[in-house]
Amino acid sequence: MMDGDGQAGPVRALGAMSGTSLDGVDAAVVETDGVDIVTFGPSAYRGYSTEERDVLAQALGRWPGPGLEAAAQVVMRAHAEVLAGFDDVALVGFHGQTLAHEPAGRGTHQLGDGAALSEVLGLPVVWDFRSADVAAGGEGAPLAPFFHHACARWMGAQQPLAFLNLGGVGNLTWVDPGVDAPDAPGALMSFDTGPANAPINDLMQARRGLSHDHDGAVAAAGQVDADVLARFLGHRYFSRTPPKSLDRNDFGDLVGQVSHLSDADAAATLTAMAARSVLHGMTQLPTPPQRLLVTGGGRQNPVMMALLRAGLSCPVEPVEAQGLDGDMLEAQAFAYLAVRVARGLPTSCAATTGVAQPVSGGIVSSAPS
Repeated sequence: MMDGDGQAGPVRALGAMSGTSLDGVDAAVVETDGVDIVTFGPSAYRGYSTEERDVLAQALGRWPGPGLEAAAQVVMRAHAEVLAGFDDVALVGFHGQTLAHEPAGRGTHQLGDGAALSEVLGLPVVWDFRSADVAAGGEGAPLAPFFHHACARWMGAQQPLAFLNLGGVGNLTWVDPGVDAPDAPGALMSFDTGPANAPINDLMQARRGLSHDHDGAVAAAGQVDADVLARFLGHRYFSRTPPKSLDRNDFGDLVGQVSHLSDADAAATLTAMAARSVLHGMTQLPTPPQRLLVTGGGRQNPVMMALLRAGLSCPVEPVEAQGLDGDMLEAQAFAYLAVRVARGLPTSCAATTGVAQPVSGGIVSSAPS
């Protein structure tokens, strides 16, 4: 991790992310010294089959213990397959598959064995990114904000802006790129906004055997149920002050709450829930951002994006408008964070997870020489 004169220089790190939407594993390379982004490298995607997705779905909500062997095999096989396709990398950031997240209770559980993956790949693997933050009293999520700060500076941004990740759960990061360090006061604020794609995907799988609402076409044909939406917006989570984080199922069975609606009306209502969660979250930011950059699968849903644009006064753009890759930003984040962990740099702080002091979370497993 050090160059020839003993100073820490940039390295090529490979990150992997398997999100709560259960679509598959993203993998991407970032060249970084753990502070600045030098360049973005190649990326790849390995989708889960329907059978694999079913195995993982059955494991959601489970804590470590017996009965997770099949799910662990899916996670490890998929990651090993996609990560083995890269060369000329110094280390790997392995997030694993989140099954349960309860920071004020039992902690956080990401399925996957980084030490075993290190042996398979023959590379150092940084993993278990969230546990140290939770153990220190933090939410353990979101973790991408330190990377978002680096992205804003890589873009050359001058004014505060916000990143919105619309994955299984939505999360929002406010960034002031004028503040040099991500853990310095005033640099960041981040939190989960609410459910995003996960309930929509669950609905489409249950009703139509599809992985998601492609182009928001089903939602576009429906009408929002105002009563269901109002009950949703009354959830206690929205009155909590950030930082705050969610488990995939913290809002209960949202698909069940729209069970009486047609496919189109149900999809429209769940999509409105996701958008209204974000609009509420935007009111909790320190200052209005100059623009909102959207990443994750939700940016490809025209209905979701239209609802956001209608409710906000700032421009709402996919991150591609600024030269970033919205499909790979989370994987790139864990490549970047892996370098920070390996070099003892913090990966979370009070403004991102609520932890009292900045934490460098993660285990570094080195392959046998």
